[in-house]
Amino acid sequence: MDAATTNEVPELKLHFLDYWRVIRLRRSLIVMVFLLCVVTSTLLTFWLPKQYASTVRIEVQKDTPEIPVAEGGRMNAYGSDPYFLTTQFKIIESYSILTNVITTLHLDDKLAAQAGETHWSMEQAYQALFSRISVEQTRMTSLIEITVRNSDPKLAADIANAIVDAYRDARLEKWKGDRFSGINALQAKLSEEQARQATLESNLNELRVSLQISDMDEESPVGSSLIETEQLREYQHEETMALTDYLEYSNILAGLSTIPTSELGAALPTAYAHQSDGELSELSIRRDMARDKMAAAENDYGPKHTEYVTSQKQFKEAQRDYDNKVAGIITGLRERVEIDRQNMMLVQGLKSDLEKRRNELARKNQPYFSLKRTIEDLRRNNEALNSTIQREVAEVGQPLKSIVIVRDPARPVLRPVSPKTMVIIPFGIFVGLIVGISLAFFIEYLDTSVKTIDDVEQALQAPVLGVIPQNIGNILEEGAETPHAEAYRVLRTNILFSRKNESWNTVSVLSGGAGEGKTTTLFNLAVVFAQNGQRVLVVDSDLRRPAIHKLLHVSNTIGLTDFLLKQRTLDEIIQKTKMPTLDFIASGKLPSSSMSILGSAQMKETIQELKRRYDFIFFDSPPLLGVSDASILASEMDMVLQVIQYRRYPQPMTLRAKQMILKVGGNLVGIVLNNINMSQDENYYYYSGYYEYGAQAKDQTVVQLSDAAKEAKIDIKQKY
Repeated sequence: MDAATTNEVPELKLHFLDYWRVIRLRRSLIVMVFLLCVVTSTLLTFWLPKQYASTVRIEVQKDTPEIPVAEGGRMNAYGSDPYFLTTQFKIIESYSILTNVITTLHLDDKLAAQAGETHWSMEQAYQALFSRISVEQTRMTSLIEITVRNSDPKLAADIANAIVDAYRDARLEKWKGDRFSGINALQAKLSEEQARQATLESNLNELRVSLQISDMDEESPVGSSLIETEQLREYQHEETMALTDYLEYSNILAGLSTIPTSELGAALPTAYAHQSDGELSELSIRRDMARDKMAAAENDYGPKHTEYVTSQKQFKEAQRDYDNKVAGIITGLRERVEIDRQNMMLVQGLKSDLEKRRNELARKNQPYFSLKRTIEDLRRNNEALNSTIQREVAEVGQPLKSIVIVRDPARPVLRPVSPKTMVIIPFGIFVGLIVGISLAFFIEYLDTSVKTIDDVEQALQAPVLGVIPQNIGNILEEGAETPHAEAYRVLRTNILFSRKNESWNTVSVLSGGAGEGKTTTLFNLAVVFAQNGQRVLVVDSDLRRPAIHKLLHVSNTIGLTDFLLKQRTLDEIIQKTKMPTLDFIASGKLPSSSMSILGSAQMKETIQELKRRYDFIFFDSPPLLGVSDASILASEMDMVLQVIQYRRYPQPMTLRAKQMILKVGGNLVGIVLNNINMSQDENYYYYSGYYEYGAQAKDQTVVQLSDAAKEAKIDIKQKY
């Protein structure tokens, strides 16, 4: 199998019939939950007492005077306070409001009488009343609805109207007390702040004199003069210009320094356009004319003629004048760069000195300007506080606008609002169906164990080679003609058909967890192979919990570990059984590190030696998950079988075990389903009749049944 088979879990697509199967399987649970919900909802509608509701609608305004006096006109709308109505809801439901209603209407006696008692305490009456009222906003309006529920419709209306009266009285009393106490507190605060302002202003004047701050300096936010600020801007501009000139000429000089001396004259007009004057051009023309004249004299008169000597002397003089001119230009450029550098450093020094003076002045004057800003903030706060006091004093003298307006008083309503029969019973039916079906699917979801062959083949993508029934014993002791033996003969036949190479003869039966029947399956399968006349060896390589020696009733003192540790020879550890074709190697004593022994070269050589001696060798091992010995053995076996016990471990665990086999390079030929209840599970009923019939047949019939089993697997080699 490739890596994709190892890592990818196939997607299990559920058909509609699969959902229907779950509903049918759990139908008793669904019906029970459905009936329970329906009966409960029906009884609830008859058991609950009838309740009547009365509602009063009011309009609530903020505490504002009839004539607005604040700037901008403090309007009485509460749109700017999104929590105003919510706050009023809580006030209406408060203890003080409701206890006033209880006292006014004597509800401590009336509510107690409705409950079959004579008298309630104030706390009991409050709790009962609080649970029967609801306050909310009328949709798409600013009105408040106060709804009261009670078994007496007239009493419900009286309570609703009484709540409005108590709320209105509480608002008026609170408004009066808040106004006067607020004005007194504001006036005291203003006096305190004005005294503090006067003290700070006195300190400010003293600080100004001590720091010698002039009127011009005081206008500056940092305390520096405007002249220094303007001079700093000029220094910054001069620094920029000096830096520009320095970079320009230093770059030109750097570029000319890379040009050979003989080519400087030609490069100067382009690279240094500032000095491309006519004198250099004239010297260049003069040098070229002298060169041409010297060349003509050499051709006409020869190198020794006086005409050639004269022209040669003129050429050298022209070349010298030209070179001197070029050198002078380069020297002048270097002097220009140095002058620009010194000018830039001078400007930077002047700028730095000025900044230091400004910073020192700002540091020295900082206390003054900080105190000045504090006084300005305090002055603004005092002005705002004084304005607030004047506004509040004016509002106290204005007539108060009504803050609670009843728009729709409560009236007795004779139609009960609860219990709602047409809502409770359909809701019970709906909840019963949803909860019943959901509970059924939830229980099915929790059961992730292996149930059918399709579960294994879809989840593991591996063929099921055998189905082993419950209560399997020792085939060696029970005999070859038992129904249990036939199940192992079918498994043996399918293994032989799944074998792709006739030389494969080492087999290991592995499982993901403990208790899945791995050791019993391996031992009985080895017995069936031995009963077929093949020379078989069983090796108990489960060094941690050896068990096969108990099935054979032999000793475990000498075994595989003694040979691997070179304490015994191979012939000394091989034990004979009562079946001539079946031999056995016990595990021996458990060494300190069984992993290093099973993965040693000695173990690999032992396996190869046993392959030459026997037709088939079966190696028992510990569970795959949690123990590394099984993975080591799986990598060395020709064929590996994975045992999965029916309805024991979840499918992800079996899938993990399969992935571990493939990860170490094990050759997984198929799956064995173990511990199947043939008589109760309809998915495996046909196996029960098949095995019973096989137990009564002769050897020839067994061969025919094996052929039938081969056909039932639908050609394993082609399918997988």
